[in-house]
Amino acid sequence: MFRSAAVAILCAVPFVALRAQLLQPGEELEYKVSYLGITLGFIRIITEEPTSVGEAPAIRVRATMQSNPDIPFLSLRAVFESLLDTSAAFSYRFRSQVQQGDEPQATASYEFDYARRQATMQEWRNGELLLQRRVSIRSRLNDGLSLLFAARRYVLSGKSYRFPTVVNSDTFATVIHFTQRREAVRIDAVPYPVRTVYFRGNSNWTGIYGLTGAFEGWFSDDDARVPIRAKMRVYVGNVLIELVRWKRNGWMPPAAELPSAEP
Repeated sequence: MFRSAAVAILCAVPFVALRAQLLQPGEELEYKVSYLGITLGFIRIITEEPTSVGEAPAIRVRATMQSNPDIPFLSLRAVFESLLDTSAAFSYRFRSQVQQGDEPQATASYEFDYARRQATMQEWRNGELLLQRRVSIRSRLNDGLSLLFAARRYVLSGKSYRFPTVVNSDTFATVIHFTQRREAVRIDAVPYPVRTVYFRGNSNWTGIYGLTGAFEGWFSDDDARVPIRAKMRVYVGNVLIELVRWKRNGWMPPAAELPSAEP
């Protein structure tokens, strides 16, 4: 919600084009995470209303992760929140709250002050402050959640990018190769093959539930660039992440054009 009329004016202008394209307030995307056909859990990603960071227009995005309660040895509940620049290329702020099994609840906060070229990082366990540090920064940064939206921004570029990414209060490189390769992808939620753009990359860091290493992604081949499917490596092995539900004004997964059958 806007804090003042001035903020409303600042935030509204950059969203004239973006509302119909990449960043759409109110967008909700839900994904199933599976391993060898077994559902491990679900991820839900929500794009909220525009806001601001100082005088800079921004938008808040939120993701929740919930493990499958029918798997007794797997217990994970996590909430992530990022404050993105309206370009979707980098982050201003990140918050996370993670509960894994019987471990103490882990909370983290990252603030990226580009005017002062400074990042502030804090971590808590069960409310007790364990880490607080400030470091100098030389470039725009992403966090684990904002990185998804940066990939959506650049997926049609046909270029390779090295994204400085803050994970576990340290900065690592995430390299993504946007191939411009179009592929028809089938998912259970859509009765036809979806037209997608394929990319691959490597995360040189270890994130939640052991997320690390090589990954692949397929985003919708349209202005929305919605993540349709991904393959990633976690503790148990290589998992499949697939779109199961969505809420996005005026959007349906684009249909792939299948080759004509030979006579």
